[in-house]
Amino acid sequence: MIALLLALGSSLAYGCADFLGGLGSRKAHVLRTVMVAAPASLTVELLLWPFLGASFAPATLAWGAASGVASAAAFALLYRTLAIGPMNVLSPVTALVSAMLPVGVGLLGGEHLGPAGLIGLPLALAAVVLVSAGQGTGGARPSRTALLLAFGAGAAIALQLVFLHQAPADSGVGPLIVGRAVSTAVTLAAAAVMFRRLGTEKPAYAMSATAGVLDSVANLLFLLAVRGGDLAVVAVITALYPAGTVLLARSVLAERIHRGQLIGLGTAAVAVGLLALT
Repeated sequence: MIALLLALGSSLAYGCADFLGGLGSRKAHVLRTVMVAAPASLTVELLLWPFLGASFAPATLAWGAASGVASAAAFALLYRTLAIGPMNVLSPVTALVSAMLPVGVGLLGGEHLGPAGLIGLPLALAAVVLVSAGQGTGGARPSRTALLLAFGAGAAIALQLVFLHQAPADSGVGPLIVGRAVSTAVTLAAAAVMFRRLGTEKPAYAMSATAGVLDSVANLLFLLAVRGGDLAVVAVITALYPAGTVLLARSVLAERIHRGQLIGLGTAAVAVGLLALT
């Protein structure tokens, strides 16, 4: 049950971070947003070090660095995806892709689900599909480019989660610190190379930094959840984060929530309840 609650907290934090990051990327180049978000995330993890501990064994460094590269790609792809919009379609598509790989890794790795879990897991995946059924604001459809970016972002997020899961269980926040340091370095290097293409528009600093902080919190909650539960269950619950993004997009941007999405939100609630029984 604790792992389930941590996964739900991670899902909520990811949803809020994605909304703010996507919104902050609508005026400035996405790398300018990530240049603010990534260091903010690293700061949070460094502040947590004295309280949660950290070790930096070779395996921690390797898996942490791998997660950092995936995180940098996920940041850029996801925020660019959500900046193009519509958020209430692209975010769920990304989530579905991000859920399927970790679920597959968990099940192939020998994780077993009880009867409730065998029903709840596909229901949760179906919930993500249903939430993604909306057509966006005013019936707008996502472009092919936006959909490709959404698939790429989902794959990058999935790899980040799988790599974090592979890190030693006694490494504390070490994998997060290493990963965020790597992702920050990759981001700054990319920004330096593309400096002339970044434009002169300034990012929404407060919004971008808050997105980074929330992303760090989401990663921490996921790491704690997966250390106490099954990757397949934790990953699919975490992948329900578009519910938060969709609701925020409805409240702030007046993006419509279609009937199918409402059914998806209800299905997600049922799925979480069933997974809690596993």
